[in-house]
Amino acid sequence: MKKMSILLAALLLAPAPALAADYKCHGNRVEKSGSTQYTVRTSGADITIEKGGGTRGRAVKRGGGHAVEVGGSTQATIENGRIYKGGSTWATVSDAQRVYDCPDIVAATLWVLAQKGQL
Repeated sequence: MKKMSILLAALLLAPAPALAADYKCHGNRVEKSGSTQYTVRTSGADITIEKGGGTRGRAVKRGGGHAVEVGGSTQATIENGRIYKGGSTWATVSDAQRVYDCPDIVAATLWVLAQKGQL
């Protein structure tokens, strides 16, 4: 019985395996199951997300963060590891990176675009 208790305790204390992100960045491509879904273009600190040659949205450097824009209209801002919508915290960059295994601003931009139905 004592061995069983020790084994149970060891299993409970063992770290849980990390959940794999659905999407992964490889160079300027965002892939799902090995197939390219989106292309990431950079110009200085600005990032553009494209699909099929068309722009889905962009993250534009503003002050200490980025503004996520769709059609020139700001949908959210990314600053200090947080994603803001209307001045309130919407999510964290870590939340976005759990879905999109990409650099922080790219993952956050993709996350915002998905929430807004733009992907």
